[in-house]
Parts: sequence; structure tokens; C-alpha cells
Amino acid sequence: MNSENQTSRFQHPVKQWIKAVVWSLIYILFIAWVGNYWWLLGLPVVFDAFITHYIPWTWWKKTKNKALLGLMGWVDAILFALIAVYFINTFLFQNYQIPSSSLEKSLLVGDFLFVSKASYGPRIPNTPLSFPLVQHTFPMLNCKSYIEHPQWDYHRLKGFDTVKHDDIVVFNFPTGDTVALKVTNPDYYTSCYQLGRDVVNSRKDIFGDIVYRPVDRRENFVKRCVGLPGDWLQIKDNQVYVNGKAQKKIPGLQFNYYVQTDGTRLSADLLDKLNISVDDRALITDPQPDQQSTDQAHYEIVDSGFDPKFPIYHFPLTEDSYNKIQKVAGVTKIKIEQSNSFDVFPLGGHKRWTRDNYGPIWIPKKGTSLILNAYNLPIYERIIRVYEHNKFEVKGNEYFINDKPAKTYTFKMDYYWMMGDNRHNSADSRYWGFVPEDHIVGRPVLVWLSLDKDKGWFSGKIRWNRFFKNAER
Repeated sequence: MNSENQTSRFQHPVKQWIKAVVWSLIYILFIAWVGNYWWLLGLPVVFDAFITHYIPWTWWKKTKNKALLGLMGWVDAILFALIAVYFINTFLFQNYQIPSSSLEKSLLVGDFLFVSKASYGPRIPNTPLSFPLVQHTFPMLNCKSYIEHPQWDYHRLKGFDTVKHDDIVVFNFPTGDTVALKVTNPDYYTSCYQLGRDVVNSRKDIFGDIVYRPVDRRENFVKRCVGLPGDWLQIKDNQVYVNGKAQKKIPGLQFNYYVQTDGTRLSADLLDKLNISVDDRALITDPQPDQQSTDQAHYEIVDSGFDPKFPIYHFPLTEDSYNKIQKVAGVTKIKIEQSNSFDVFPLGGHKRWTRDNYGPIWIPKKGTSLILNAYNLPIYERIIRVYEHNKFEVKGNEYFINDKPAKTYTFKMDYYWMMGDNRHNSADSRYWGFVPEDHIVGRPVLVWLSLDKDKGWFSGKIRWNRFFKNAER
């Protein structure tokens, strides 16, 4: 190429040079934020796209073939959109839909949220080669939406804030690393505990294939953070205590209750006014001869002062709805649901803790050391083995970490304790344990759409009063 042609490559309008400088600065700032300066090798490519044009980025615009021109125009637009969505979804915002009632009445089933990843600092993806807006499986195609290799180690960029007590947080499901595709609730480990690992792994007709998912491809959960790294947490009669102090009242917190009437039927209109969803309404004992109980297991409450000759309802109530239903004509008795089940975290740990009376338990903090003993092992073993990738063995009364004898263990990450506001209808840390810092996705900041599954399109399905509602508290 002669010198005249080389010179002409640099003869561009000032506007083009300004674009090149601006985009180069944005690229450099992004690299500084990410902290991987190898990406500076891509700077000449940015410069070439605006100035030198050694790479024929838009070769197809010179073709006279109208079909090819139209096709490549669509390909160009789609590729640009996918790349833009990928970076926005990875580093800034993610859309999330509330699938369950675990955070009612703070966040409702059918709420669509913007989740800020920049709040706590976005993670560099473990699986960088993935399709945007799909968590792990393509709908209908039923295949993975990501390529397993390469997989990058955990690294979080600097954020605007840190996780605080009572923050609502979106995170990857910690025990979602191994999944039985046909039975996802309860999770794989709970199913193995209840039925045996051999049964779960061999009965594909019931449980389906067993698959492994990297951290960033595990299901997204949303809960409230009630315990921070280094905290001591305990639950006494449903009251959460953190470092010996009772958790402050959270608006909308609710528990399950049994409600008996003198024969009066609680109308759907009344239950609507109490904000009790259709799925949560249960008439568990009904004295009418043509009807049967929907849950025979709950007949045990009859021994607690309930009269089987009259209807007994079962549903969650907030403090406000509890006070209101006490004044409803015909209501004679209200009793909170109690749990005597020990099937909580750590499964098989012989702690005799329940959903309503739990702990005390210490939440690990990065850099803090723990004495290894028979009491601590069931609680923290998964952290040592799985979350922090150590070889851990017990030989007699001795502990070995990475083949070296150890009496203590120093944690490499911070951990959090997450719980739902719908306390008796929430699968949370009480059942599957700690949330590692590398599982934190972001903070919900805004409800941009809310649809009530119990309503029709012309009878209140769209909850207009929740549009642009602050989702952080």
C-alpha cells in the first residue's frame, strides 16, 4: 500500500476522531474497573473501527446484492443488540420475576424487578460464553444456554454499596450446584437425605438427569439478609435475634395461623381484603357431611383447643391482617402454626433445631478462624469442602485439610444468612444454610411491572399501585 493510501486512512472528519477518543476512554475506564489490563490489547481494534479501517467491519454495505444487504443489516442489528444486552445484563442490571410467596408482603408473586448488579459490585462471569437473558436452559430447546469452558474464578468488581442487615438480595441458590431436573423442590441434597442418594441417582423416571451447574448458572433466589458475616443468629418462638438483639419489625412480615369460626364461612371477598392469595387459602377441617378435609395431617390441632364441629382455616397473616381478622364476626379462635420438625440445616447434624426455634449459629467472616470439632463440623463442612474447594477428611479424631492435619480453619469468603418475610412458607437459610459472597447477584431496586395471578385482565390483574415501587425495602 503506498503512502498516499496510508495517509488517507487517517484523514477523517473531526466528528469521527471525537468518537474514537470517547469510545477509547470508555473502554480504558471499563478495563480499569474490571482490573484485567490484558484487555488493553483490544484498544487498537477500537481505534481501527473508527479511524484506520484495516478490518472491513462493514464490508456488506458495499454489496449490490439487495438480499445480502438486507440479511446482513438484520445480522448486524441483532449482534449489536445481543452484545449490548450481554454487557448490561452482566455488569449493570438484570430483570427478575418473583416466582414464589417467600417475601410477601414486601415483594409479591408476579412482581417484575430491575436488579442492580452495580450496587454490590458485578461479578466477572464464571461462564463468560453464555446467551444473555437465559439463566441456564433454553426454553423449548431444553439445552444449556452456556458453554461450560472456559470457567473463570470468582472476581467481583467494586460496587456502590455493601450488603446490610434487612437488605433484600438476589443470589444464586447455594445448594443448586447439583440438580435433579425433574424434582427441583426439595433440592437434590434434601431429596438424598430423605430418600437416599442411590434412590435419587438411579430413579431417572422420577428425578430425571442429575446435572451440575456453575455458580452463576444456578437458580436465582431473592430473600432478606438477616445475618451478616461475623454475626451470631438465633430464632426463639419465631423472633429473630442477631447478636442478642431482636430483629426490628419488618412491615408485611407474616406467619401461618389456624383460624376457627362458629360455623361462619369466610368469604373470598373478606380474604381478598386481608390480602390472602388464593393459593394460601385452606379449609383444613370442614364439618359438612359432603366435604372432606384438604389436609388430614392438620387434625392434630384439634387437640390444641379447636372444636372439630366447626370449620378451621389455615393461611398466613401479617400483624395488620391478624388484628383485622380478630374483629371478624364468627371468628372464635386463632392459633399460630408451630413446627416440631428437625429437618432443617444442617441436615443430619443432630442439633434439634426447628424452623421456629433455631440456633444459635455463627455466620462465617472472611479471615476468621474456626476451631474444628464434632459440634462445628456438620454446620461448616460444606463451606470447607464445596464453597471454598478444599479436600477435607476426618480420620478418627483428627481433621485433614488438603492432606495436612488441621485443628482450625480460616474462611476465605464472607457468608450471609437469608430469610423470607413469609416466615412459615419460605425455603431459606434455615433449610440450606449460608449464602457465600460469590453467590450474591445484586439488589432489587425497582418494581417495573406487577401482575396478580389470581385476577383476570379486566378485574385487577395489573397492580397499578406497585408500578415503580422501591423494591429495596
